[in-house]
Amino acid sequence: MGVSWALLRLLRIRELEEEQRRVALESALGEVARLEQALAGAAERDRQGRILVTRSAKDGELPDRLAGIEESHAARRRSLLLVPLLESAEKAAASMREDLLRKRVERRQAESLVEEARAEAATEALRREQQGLDDWLRARNWNVRATQCEGLPTEGPEDPDDTAT
Repeated sequence: MGVSWALLRLLRIRELEEEQRRVALESALGEVARLEQALAGAAERDRQGRILVTRSAKDGELPDRLAGIEESHAARRRSLLLVPLLESAEKAAASMREDLLRKRVERRQAESLVEEARAEAATEALRREQQGLDDWLRARNWNVRATQCEGLPTEGPEDPDDTAT
């Protein structure tokens, strides 16, 4: 009999759903990494702005000092914008990770059903094969007994000495 078409289809659907969730999670993790990189870039921009302010204070260059202050402020504003986006992206990634794990459990349950159906089919095939062998042996023994009851010779010579001639 084998595994039903519906179970195999269910397993395939679960595999595809899990793959979709995995791709979505990878995309979300990529977005988190991109936002973390942007936040690190903003922090570096802030650091460079402060360095420019410090250097201009020693040199007495007012335009460099103003540019450094503005760089630092722009970097802080960018950081304030990126932090909530990063938190939101991390929450979305965590949710997608949970969804992926849920789909993985569903796929494994479907795999278990398919494996169980295959095992049952194999057991049934072995049972039928054994039943066929048992029926054949019963029929053979019945034929031998019927032949012996009628007084007809069974297979092979009756007298062991007849084989020598």
